[in-house]
Amino acid sequence: MCSEKPRGECPGASCRPRGHPPGDREETAMHDHRKLGRELGLFDTDPLIGAGLPYWLPDGAVVRRTLEEYIRTTERRAGYRHVYSPVLGKRELYEISGHWSHYSDDMFPPMELGGEQVVLRPSLCPHHAIVYRSRSHSYRELPLRLAELGGMYRAELSGVLGGLTRVRSIQLNDAHIFCTPDQVTEEARAALELIGDAYRALGISAARYRLSLPGPGGKYVDDPGMWRKSTALLTEVLERSGVPYEAAEGEAAFYGPKIDVQVADGAGRESTLSTVQIDFHQPVRFDLRYIGADGAKHRPVMVHRSIIGSVERAVAHLIEVHGGALPAWLAPVQLAVLPVSGAELPDAEAFARQCADLGLRAEIAGPERGTLGARIREARLAPCQAVIGAREAAEGQVALRLRDGTRLEPRPVDRILAEIAERVVAHGIELRA
Repeated sequence: MCSEKPRGECPGASCRPRGHPPGDREETAMHDHRKLGRELGLFDTDPLIGAGLPYWLPDGAVVRRTLEEYIRTTERRAGYRHVYSPVLGKRELYEISGHWSHYSDDMFPPMELGGEQVVLRPSLCPHHAIVYRSRSHSYRELPLRLAELGGMYRAELSGVLGGLTRVRSIQLNDAHIFCTPDQVTEEARAALELIGDAYRALGISAARYRLSLPGPGGKYVDDPGMWRKSTALLTEVLERSGVPYEAAEGEAAFYGPKIDVQVADGAGRESTLSTVQIDFHQPVRFDLRYIGADGAKHRPVMVHRSIIGSVERAVAHLIEVHGGALPAWLAPVQLAVLPVSGAELPDAEAFARQCADLGLRAEIAGPERGTLGARIREARLAPCQAVIGAREAAEGQVALRLRDGTRLEPRPVDRILAEIAERVVAHGIELRA
């Protein structure tokens, strides 16, 4: 997915939250992911590492890894094949793709290496074009869906950096579908459907869908016919999907229009999280081909799509929407295990081991951390609290307190864990056993 805009503009001004200048986000009733993320021990920054380069703490790493695993699994089920590609490329690669002429102001300066210039990539698109080009392809193989969760880098100015929403080092959920012209609309429509499925699992919603078009001036690829064709196809995708949308000039990538899925924070400030794009430009630039049913060479179309875009921005939005109470399958601690006294600690440890065997993330908060009431308050963001008193220990049971305040009667451990594990596998927002 490339959501780049022409030189001199943000990698889409759509990326920038609307309503307040970057770096001057006023306090509102909404949750600020920068503050809450640090309080919850999810991520942090340090001047010695640099601005716009956050690092992930253990609980944040759990959230990121779980989110990435969900995306990879979702993509595999949808017929995507995963690849890895390097975060560096020769300057020539980006000259061919058009990034160097349209986008170099937002790229890090080239590095001299063995008489060649290499750069940190600002997108994954050129690498995936090279992966496609490395083998010959028949029309029978298409659509070929290549996906990657890969790093990329953008030379953002210090004044626009903020928490996880605007960073210089980005982990991008990216994919490129190489298909025949008659497969384009169905592939783009299916990509939009994947985005909707993911939003439901994450407990978030789109604020609006935007058809992002070029603006005036010569900052876009100069091919009016290409723009008309790709815009018509994306319009058809939106109409077939039945979602309301608005057209916006000046928000397109330099090589083509795109569908941007916009999300909003508690103050109504908007940003782009997901995108679907149809690209006729790079297949030409990289001379991509496939052998058709007639035995002749044909040009594939490249569909760019990203389910959650930047992992950093996705986590920032999740923190703010859920106030740190992340969906149960994504929460760093899914069950807080609370032995009433030291006598129940062995039972709590055994329960935590059973959780781990089922792939559930449990953490024991023993009496050394305060009274039971204090520990319950401390664990308020955990989807479940498993209280083990003398009676529960004697009968092989636990009493559950759910995050929404529901208290359940003590029940057998095996039954409870089986039901919770089932909810996690189904990507349930809450754990209800």
